[in-house]
Amino acid sequence: MSNYVVSARKYRPVRFDEVVGQEHITQTLKKALVSNHLAHAFLFCGPRGVGKTTCARILARVINCENPGADKEPCNQCNSCLSFNTNSSFNIIELDAASNNTVDHIKGLVEQVRFQPQKGRYKVFIIDEVHMLSSSAFNAFLKTLEEPPPHAIFILATTERHKILPTILSRCQIYDFKRIEPIKMVEHLNNICQQEGIAVENDALHIVAQKSDGALRDALSIFDRLVAFGGHQLLYKDAVEQLNILDYDYFFKATAFMMLGDVSALLLLFDEVVQNGFEPDLFINGLAGHFRDLLMAKAPETISLLDVGVQLKKRYREQAEITPESFILSGIEISNSCDLTYKAAKNRRLHVELALIKMCYVNRDFEIPEKKNDNGIEKPASPIINKPQTPKKSVNFVAEPQPVGNKTVSGVKKMPKMRSIDEMAEDIVNSEEGEKLISFPTFDLENLKEYWSKYVEEVQQDSIKPLLRNTALSIENDKVIAETGTSLGEAALKAETNLMEGLRTFFGKKELMMSVVVNKKNQRIIKKIPKPLTNKEKYEILLDKYPLVERLQRTFELNFEDN
Repeated sequence: MSNYVVSARKYRPVRFDEVVGQEHITQTLKKALVSNHLAHAFLFCGPRGVGKTTCARILARVINCENPGADKEPCNQCNSCLSFNTNSSFNIIELDAASNNTVDHIKGLVEQVRFQPQKGRYKVFIIDEVHMLSSSAFNAFLKTLEEPPPHAIFILATTERHKILPTILSRCQIYDFKRIEPIKMVEHLNNICQQEGIAVENDALHIVAQKSDGALRDALSIFDRLVAFGGHQLLYKDAVEQLNILDYDYFFKATAFMMLGDVSALLLLFDEVVQNGFEPDLFINGLAGHFRDLLMAKAPETISLLDVGVQLKKRYREQAEITPESFILSGIEISNSCDLTYKAAKNRRLHVELALIKMCYVNRDFEIPEKKNDNGIEKPASPIINKPQTPKKSVNFVAEPQPVGNKTVSGVKKMPKMRSIDEMAEDIVNSEEGEKLISFPTFDLENLKEYWSKYVEEVQQDSIKPLLRNTALSIENDKVIAETGTSLGEAALKAETNLMEGLRTFFGKKELMMSVVVNKKNQRIIKKIPKPLTNKEKYEILLDKYPLVERLQRTFELNFEDN
C-alpha cells in the first residue's frame, strides 16, 4: 500500500498567499511583520477548518525564517524552515489543550518559556483548542501570557471564543476567521483537480462546497471521498448520490407541475423522493430554497447570489422568466409555514403533501399560455416540461408579449396579483348572482328581538343573562339602540363583542352598529326590607314610650338580652 496523504494535509498552505478566503487575516499579519509591530500573544478564533492552525504555523515559520522575502513569506529552504517541515524544530512548540488542559501541563509549558531559543530570535508556542483549558490552568497561565520574556510569542487557536476567560482575551491580539465562500472553495478544488489530473464537472464542485458549510478541511475530505468512488473523475450525479443530496432536477420538475396545476404528477414526484430515503422536511426545505433561487434569478443584478454552476444558473434564469413572481412568493410563504409546523404534525407526510397541493392551486385560476406549432396543433408554450395539459377555464386578462429565452411569445396573459379567498367570497356576495343565492332577514325590530332572545339563551354566564334580557331594544336607521337601566348593564353589552358580529352576519350588514344608552328612570326600584329588631332594641323602644316598664323589669327581674 502506497503512502497516501489526504488532500487536507497534502495541499495545506505553507505561505500566506496560499491561504484560501482569509485575506483580511493574512494581509494584516504580513503588514505587522513588515512594520515590526508584532504582538507577543495572538488569539485566532473562528469555525472549524478555516485555516486557524495553518496561519499560526505559517506565522511561526516566518518569525524564525533566516531568509524571509520582501513580502514576509517563509523561504522554506533555510535550516529553521526545513526543521519545522520535518517536525524537528525546538523553537516552535505545539500543544493540544484538549488533552493537556491541567495546571501541571501549563506549569511545564511555563518552564519551557524561560529557556532561550537554540537558533533564531523567537520561541513560538502554538496552543490549539485553548478553550479546553481548565479555569485553574488559565489562571496559572495569566502572568506568563501578560509579561512573557522577549523571546517568547504565544499563538492561541480556538473554535469557541466565548469559553475563554476575559482576562485571557484582554492579553491577546484577536483575529476572527470567517467561513470560506463557496466560490473560493470551488476555485481551490478546481486547482487541485488540475494538479491531480482529475476530470471534474463544475456543478459537482459546487455541491461539495455547499455540503462543507464554509469549512475547507471538510470540503477536501468530501472531495477525497468522491474521488475514491469515481476514480480520476468527479461527476455531478456521483456527488448527488454519494452525499445523499436531492438533485436540483426534482425541484425544477416540481415547479413545472405546480405551474401546470398537475397535483397527481407532483404527488408522485414527492413519493419518489420519499422512496429514495429522503425525509419530507428535506424536500420542502429544498423547495423553499429553489423558490428563493428563482426569485434571485428574476433580475440579472441578483443572479450572482446563486451558489451554483454556470449551467444551473442558465436553467434557473430560463424557469424564472416564465414563473410569475406572485407564484414564487406564495410558494416561499407556504413552504416556510409548512417547515415551521412540521415537527408538531402527527402525520408529517400528509402535512407536506397538503402544502404541495396548496402550491398547485395557487396557479389554478389562471390559464397556462399555449401556442400552435407548424401543424396547427396546440402545445404548451412553457419550456419547463413537455406534458400535454387539459385546457382550463380562465379569467381573460390583457395579453402582453413576454420574453422566453431570446424570443418574444405573444398571447401570454399577464398574471394579476393573487387574491385571498375572503376577497373572492366578498365579490361573489356583492354580485347580482350572490344576491340571488344569499338572502338575509329583514332588519326590523321583530327579527332583532328574535335573534336577541336566541343569543341570550346561548350565553354561558348566568349573571349576564338578566342584564341582556332586561335590555330595551329599538332601531334607528342602521343602528341598534340598546337601553339599559344600570352601568353594569352598559358594561355587559359593550363586552359582548360576539353579539355585534352575529347581528352583522345574521342581517348581512357589515356597517351595522349598536349604541348603548343608560336610562336610570327605567331602573327597577327595590324596596328596602327593614332589619329585624333584637329583644334589647324592642325593650328600649318600649321604655321610651312607657317609663314605668323599667320598674316592672326590676321587680320581676326580667331579662331582655338576646339569647
